[in-house]
Amino acid sequence: MPFTAPEPFTTRPTLKGTFGMSASTHWLATAAAQSVLERGGNAFDAAAAAGFVLHVVEPHLNGPGGDLTGVFATAANPAEPVVLMGQGPAPAAATREHYLSVGLELVPGSGALAAAVPAAVDAWLILLRDHGTWELSAVLEYAAGYARDGHPVLAQVGRTIGAVAELFTEHWPTSAQLWMPQGRPPAEGELVANPAYAAVLHRLAAAGEGLATRTERIEAARREWSEGFVAKAAAAFASQPHRHSSGTDHAGVLAEADFAASQAGYEPAVTFDFRGYTIAKTGPWGQGPALLQTLAILDGFEDEDLDPSTERGVHTILEAQKLAIADREAYYGDSEVPLAYLLSEEYAAIRRELITDKASAEFRPGSVPGHSPFSPPLRTDYVPPALAGANGTAAGTGEPTVSATGETRGDTCHVDVVDRWGNTVSVTPSGGWLQSSPTIPELGFCLGTRLQMTWLEDGGPSTLQPGKRPRTTLTPTLVLKDGAPVAALGSPGGDQQDQWQLLYLLRTIVGGYTPQQAIDAPAFHTTAFPGSFWPRTWTPAGAVVEDRLGEETIAALAERGHVITRAGDWSLGRLSAVVRDPETGVLMAAANPRGAQGYAAGR
Repeated sequence: MPFTAPEPFTTRPTLKGTFGMSASTHWLATAAAQSVLERGGNAFDAAAAAGFVLHVVEPHLNGPGGDLTGVFATAANPAEPVVLMGQGPAPAAATREHYLSVGLELVPGSGALAAAVPAAVDAWLILLRDHGTWELSAVLEYAAGYARDGHPVLAQVGRTIGAVAELFTEHWPTSAQLWMPQGRPPAEGELVANPAYAAVLHRLAAAGEGLATRTERIEAARREWSEGFVAKAAAAFASQPHRHSSGTDHAGVLAEADFAASQAGYEPAVTFDFRGYTIAKTGPWGQGPALLQTLAILDGFEDEDLDPSTERGVHTILEAQKLAIADREAYYGDSEVPLAYLLSEEYAAIRRELITDKASAEFRPGSVPGHSPFSPPLRTDYVPPALAGANGTAAGTGEPTVSATGETRGDTCHVDVVDRWGNTVSVTPSGGWLQSSPTIPELGFCLGTRLQMTWLEDGGPSTLQPGKRPRTTLTPTLVLKDGAPVAALGSPGGDQQDQWQLLYLLRTIVGGYTPQQAIDAPAFHTTAFPGSFWPRTWTPAGAVVEDRLGEETIAALAERGHVITRAGDWSLGRLSAVVRDPETGVLMAAANPRGAQGYAAGR
């Protein structure tokens, strides 16, 4: 067999059943989703309930002030994957000239100047409106209950609050009031409540009382969010100057009108066929097509070259990813992107020829006829002028990294659901982390920081521009075969999300692994590109590996020229997945054991 055999032991079983499966990055969200299925809801009802629970139980990983992307297929139209677009644009006053005029070289990694228009809540509401069956009040009750009555807090939440405790007490007092009410971070398992957010959820549900139809009631909640008390409170609070990760104080530019002018929506998925399967991703306003470009390059190799557990396979995968992600930096954004050419067989063959036996330390975007590639700043280190001489921020290697100034890399959640009818949905919510910007006291949450993924250099496809979406890292995946969805998966991890998902796809599609075997197997990723998160540095030829790849393999990779960072045995990737066999109706689910937080459930 060309692939390394999977380990006989798995940390959890691959769940199997016929009724419904849910998997997410937190057991309470998974339990909420499965509860909805048990009570007659469909996959979209269940995913929405889980999504709002994630706001409460993983507040360091996502929040109502953030964003999301999803990809799904319905039982009625299984052959057509659809993208749920929950990425808000830059506010009308978010011009690069304004940011440069206040002394910034990069969009900050924390603070309201980094806030795009929040779109996660609106996206959940339109998904529920168009494809769900439950009333909004019933969907929200899971999250509202945890916010009102409290939930046993994760240790990582307390550690995150501890990392930014000085920022909270010295500069963000409203955040200290919510997250450190006793003057300290919460201890693991301590009941933590968020009554302000519980009140927000109840007000959204109550907005439609007395209206005739379910659709009208959900639309009333959407208006309350975008034109009512939420927009007013968020815009007023953001206008007050506060500390940013730049070490300087600024007011945000998000206005009430930005809320009203923006809404979530749907888009056709971008797809690529690989080894008999169709992989569906977002458009190039997200990083999703870079995974498809990587698959296009790898499709020209033999199966034995694609084994993520061998030195030869790891090297080939890393080199292909560098090439695809370089194109992401050069060409992707909320703009005209030559995607047909970037995904073409002709172009993939040209890029494939660049892969040699040695690791490249170059940044190598390709040449596209009629297009000039954007050249981003290539910095191996960066400290903003106001913080010169202070402690810098260390690069993250896998799990979420939070600095004392609030900037964050890789913080995200994920949820997958498949129901007995075949509805299949994968959603990656993120942004609005509790450490993103000061808490808005009336709302119990803060604004996100997605604009840090734009550049202040002129003329790039992802240069900051009012009304344009930042090129998000959020990138869930739907896999189809013979016109029907067979898997939904995703992972937190910022720039690593698709890199870790690629390993799952190769191991399941080419290697024949079960979902849990693929999730448990050793992971790795490249850092040889400018990161999407502030301060946007890179490591030429950088490769981060789990030690479980093995001493011999890691040494051989270093011999090829990869600059290795060892991340420990169980540190990279937090994938979850649900699977459906269209012929038998058998459902499966699996979740990541790393961090002892993600869980799958089903029957």
